[in-house]
Amino acid sequence: MSEVLDLVAVQAVMTSGFTARGAWVARGEFGEILKFVALARGRVELTADGADAPLVLGAGDVAVLNGPGRLVMRGGPADGVPREIDVADPRHAPVAEEGADTLLGGHVALNAIGRSLLGQALPPVAHIRAASTAVPLRARLDLLLAEMTADQLGAAFALRQHAQLFVLDLLRVHLGRSALPPGWPRLLTDARLLPAVRLMHAEPGTAWRLETLARAAAMSRTTFATRFREVAGVPPLTYLVRWRMLLARRALREGEESVGALAASLGYASESAFSTAFRREVGEPPLRYRAHARRGSGA
Repeated sequence: MSEVLDLVAVQAVMTSGFTARGAWVARGEFGEILKFVALARGRVELTADGADAPLVLGAGDVAVLNGPGRLVMRGGPADGVPREIDVADPRHAPVAEEGADTLLGGHVALNAIGRSLLGQALPPVAHIRAASTAVPLRARLDLLLAEMTADQLGAAFALRQHAQLFVLDLLRVHLGRSALPPGWPRLLTDARLLPAVRLMHAEPGTAWRLETLARAAAMSRTTFATRFREVAGVPPLTYLVRWRMLLARRALREGEESVGALAASLGYASESAFSTAFRREVGEPPLRYRAHARRGSGA
C-alpha cells in the first residue's frame, strides 16, 4: 500500500475550516475528485450530491466526497431559523469551543494515476463514523484543529503532516470495510493473493508465468486466476501490464531514463514492443507522454 500511495502521489491539502453557533446553514460546491469534510465539534446534517440521504455527522465523523457536486450543511437547534453563513468569512474561523459546530475541510491532491485509481475505487459519498472504527480519527482531528487555531512556530508544516496522516487514516478505514468493489484496494487487502502481488510489484521486469504466481499464492493455476479476476477485476497478467505502465508513467514524468532503458527494466524485449504496449494502455507513445507531462498537462 505504501508503494501505491507513493505512486499516485497522495497529498492532503487542508483548505478551510469554520465554527458556527446557533442555527446555521452553509452551501457550496466540491470540484476536487476527493474532498473531505470532518466534524471536530458538534453535530451537523450534511446533504451532498451522490448521497442517498442526508448524513448526520457527530464529533469525529468524516464525509468523503468523490466529486464533483453540491453540498449543503446545517447545524444548531432544529427549531431555530438558520442564518446563512459564508464559510470563507474570517469571522467564522475555526476555534475549539464547546457548544459550537466546528468543521474542517480539505481535499486529496492526486496525479492522473491516482485520480483514476481512487476515483474508481471510492463511492460518490462515504460516511466514516469515528465511533465505528479503531482508527483514532477524533484524536487526529483534535491535532489538526490545534494547529489551525494556535499561532505556533512551524504550524503550517505540522498541519501538512497531520493532514497526510489523516488521509491515511481515512483510507485505512475504507479499505478495512468488507464490501469493496473489484479493484486495486480490494486486491491489496486480500491476504491470499498478496504474495503474488508482492512478486509482481518487486520485480515488474520479470516474465512472470501464471503457474509461478499461483504457486506463490499456494493455489492451483485455475483457482488463482479465477480469484484474482474476481478480486482485482482483471486477470493477473493484465494487472502486471498495468502495473508496469503505472511505473513507466512515473518514470517518464519524473526521470531522465531513455525509453529503451525503461523498456528493458520493465521486461520488454525491445523499445518498440514497450512503446506499443504503452500506447495501447495510455493512449499516446512514451515520448509524447513525457513531453505533455513536462508541460504539466499529462501528469
